[in-house]
Amino acid sequence: MAGHGTEEHPHGADRLCEAGDRVYSRAVRCGRLPRRDAEPVPCLLELALLHPDPDDMDWLVPTAPQEVMTRLLRGMYDEVSASQRRVGSAVEAFERYAGLGRQVSASRSSAEGPAIRVLDGLARIQAAMDEATQACTTEVLTVQPGGIRREAELSEGLHRAMALRGRGVRMRDLYTHVARHGHGLLSYLELMGDAVEARTLDEVVERLILFDRTVAFIPANTERTMALELRHPALVDYLGTVFDRLWRLAIPLTAPLPATGIEGISHREQSIAALLAEGHQDAVIAERLGISVRTCRAHIARLSETLGAASRTQLGVRIAQAGLDGARGPAVTSPGRGSPSGR
Repeated sequence: MAGHGTEEHPHGADRLCEAGDRVYSRAVRCGRLPRRDAEPVPCLLELALLHPDPDDMDWLVPTAPQEVMTRLLRGMYDEVSASQRRVGSAVEAFERYAGLGRQVSASRSSAEGPAIRVLDGLARIQAAMDEATQACTTEVLTVQPGGIRREAELSEGLHRAMALRGRGVRMRDLYTHVARHGHGLLSYLELMGDAVEARTLDEVVERLILFDRTVAFIPANTERTMALELRHPALVDYLGTVFDRLWRLAIPLTAPLPATGIEGISHREQSIAALLAEGHQDAVIAERLGISVRTCRAHIARLSETLGAASRTQLGVRIAQAGLDGARGPAVTSPGRGSPSGR
């Protein structure tokens, strides 16, 4: 309906406003009425209850009440028919979606759960990893960030690692170079023997745990109190490829770190120099290398002394002059605080 008529008379022919009903009734009784008498009720024209008299356009004649009733009944019939058709379509759609739901449920059951599952809380994370550990038969790949591994973390997952070893499962672990200085890790690896192989990098990605290249766990928040359990083949395959490439770049734990070729500068200080050249702050560098901020700053002080730099700006120049800002190898940091092997 048009303009103000719609706003002032928001109704249909089945529920006329009081003024409209009064004017229409008078028009039916009299046979016609002056156009000006209908100006306060434009709804009558909009609803085709009144229309111009073809013999005199200044007058309006009413639509016969019988025709109005027929029109209303036809409209109601059309609405009921449309509703019935919608109900039929809804029933068909319901049956179709119900069938799809049964197919999805069956496929999920055969695939041992959804492709991506959110694990909220350390208890759920550990339970899911315990389940994956029990089902594992071939290989476990882990990326373990954070520097030196605490003995409590290693002891917590020792029983899982021993169970894997007992089934002949091969384990490969990636750590940061800093982890080499942890006596607990060295003792753990000695205990596990050939079942575990470890390598190190300057940096590693967030924690990653892969079982048999079929299920993976990664952290879902910075506190590691939430994790994602991934079973989507494409995602798991991608993470396995990432691990393999990092593994080829890493240095076996039993091999010494390569010399820097610059007297007085250690491998760690070379890594710090490269990160400084990239513009990172001390706290970021410390986190990426798995060391404390205090230790990081002590290394920076030694770098400054060795390179003869009196300020951070000058240190940046000297790092570039010494070639310590060159390209660095890619790096890697997980779900929960523990891993299936507690490493």
